Amino acid sequence: MKDIFKNKKIIVTGGTGSIGSEIVRRILKYEPKVVRILSRDETKQFELEQELGDLEMTRFLIGDIRDKDRLRRAFEDIDIVFHAAAMKHVPACEFNPFEAVQTNVVGTQNVVDAAIENEVEKVIAISTDKAVSPINTMGATKLLAEKLIIDANYYKGRRKTVFSCVRFGNVIGSRGSVIPLFEKQIQRGGPVTITDPEMTRFMMTIPQAMDLVFKATKLARGGEIFIFKMPVIKLQDLAKVMIEKFACEYGYINEEISIKIIGTRKGEKMHEKLMIEEETQFAYETNDMFVVIPQDEYYKYQPMNDWKVANSIYTSDVAKLCNKKEIEHLLNNF
Repeated sequence: MKDIFKNKKIIVTGGTGSIGSEIVRRILKYEPKVVRILSRDETKQFELEQELGDLEMTRFLIGDIRDKDRLRRAFEDIDIVFHAAAMKHVPACEFNPFEAVQTNVVGTQNVVDAAIENEVEKVIAISTDKAVSPINTMGATKLLAEKLIIDANYYKGRRKTVFSCVRFGNVIGSRGSVIPLFEKQIQRGGPVTITDPEMTRFMMTIPQAMDLVFKATKLARGGEIFIFKMPVIKLQDLAKVMIEKFACEYGYINEEISIKIIGTRKGEKMHEKLMIEEETQFAYETNDMFVVIPQDEYYKYQPMNDWKVANSIYTSDVAKLCNKKEIEHLLNNF
């Protein structure tokens, strides 16, 4: 990674969010020349600046990806863009759909345009499993964002910019995720609320997410979607393990913390997909990830030596579920 980032000028959109801020922390270990941290939340910027300390190579920029002129200026002389800014909460996007379009779609196109105009070397965009066969506004806008990033490789002309995506599942511990919510409910004495006992989700830790982002940065040639192979957890199993883990810590016995079924929320899926059958036809896999190649590029794409042709779809209802010990291991890592 040091060979990739040393003396590079890097910008992270959404740089104070759960994923964006971790990208910043990791990159700073590899001696970049400049890291620009773009976000619209001055409080989170202040908190991250206090955490990182007075570093000569960091620059905190207030700005919104909806503002193309701000991005043009922010991207000047930049080598690598990590695009992590997004509206990511399903209910918020359902009840504010055009706001989701403005950020996730128009904002992503602004990132593309600013990157091309400034001849950035690489743009790595953060996507989500909600973009696969979407049934909600957030997923639909993130699918469009993926298409804008991938298709930017076709209309960039002679410019050198490489555009690729990474597709995540649920990141353990990210803002608004289920594990901090369950812990707070246990701290209050319950109940722990789950939407449906059979609901399943892909889960990954923030360090795993960072490994995928940086591996994608190293391997990207343009047009790929990189997908980390993630464990699958049934929400009811997660709730039970967390009650066992945290009830005593907060002064309760396990039996005092109940589980309450509240029903699925608007726009919510029972099971998630990270790769569908149509993508599998144009994908390679390694021990730890899938790489989806644009259909018209697949047969001339030169895979790495350890890549093999993918042969299965990747959905949470058919993947192997984590057992109790595996869930405990994930929580301990978190």
